[in-house]
Amino acid sequence: MVFRLSRRDLLEKCAAAGLLLVTPPLTIAEIVPRLEDGVGGLTPRRPTPGNDLGPYFKRGAPRAGKLAPEGAPGLPLAVSGQIFDTRGERLADAVVEVWHASYAGIYDNHGFNYRGRPPLDSGKYAFESVMPGHYPDRVCQHVHFMVSAAGHKPLVTQLYFATDPVFEGEPDKNFGKDPLVHSRELVRPVTIAGDPGAPRAMVSFDLVVERA
Repeated sequence: MVFRLSRRDLLEKCAAAGLLLVTPPLTIAEIVPRLEDGVGGLTPRRPTPGNDLGPYFKRGAPRAGKLAPEGAPGLPLAVSGQIFDTRGERLADAVVEVWHASYAGIYDNHGFNYRGRPPLDSGKYAFESVMPGHYPDRVCQHVHFMVSAAGHKPLVTQLYFATDPVFEGEPDKNFGKDPLVHSRELVRPVTIAGDPGAPRAMVSFDLVVERA
C-alpha cells in the first residue's frame, strides 16, 4: 500500500528533519499555509488570453487616466485592475496602453481621444472613459489593451462587456457571435452605479503576462 503525504504533512516533516528552517518570531503553523499557496503567499495565475491588435493602434498615446474628452457623450465607464505575472506577483513597472472607439463607434486616428497609458500604482491601474460603441467592422463593443513589462512577453488583448446586446444576456452561450472573441474569459461583468439620472459602468479586468 502506498501512502501519500499531503503538502502540509510534507512541509511539517521537512521542518522536523531540519530541511525547512523557520526563524523566530514565525512558527511552523504560521508559515505552512503561506508555503502551500506558493512562495511568499503568491497564487499562480493563468496568462490572460491574447486577442487581435486590430488596425487602429497608434503609438505615442499620452500618460493619462481619463481617456474621453470633456463632455463626451456616452455612458461613463471606469475600468480598473492589476497587472500580474504567472507566479501571481504584481508588476509595478509594467506599461499599459488602452484604446477604443467612441460611443458612436469611431476611432480618433488624428488625435488621442479614447487613447492613453493609465498610470500604475504598485501594479494597479485605472482609467475613466465612456462605453465604446459598435461599428460596422466589428460585432461587439470592446477596449484594446497592450501590456509590456521588462522580462515578460508583450500581451495584446481586448476587454468585452457581458451587457453587450450581441450576447443577448447569455455571454457563456453567445460570446462566439463575434468571431474575434476567442475566449469567454475576456467577457467581463459590468456594475452600474451612481444616481438614476447619472449612471456609470464599472468593470474589473486583471491582466496576467508570461515571462519571456
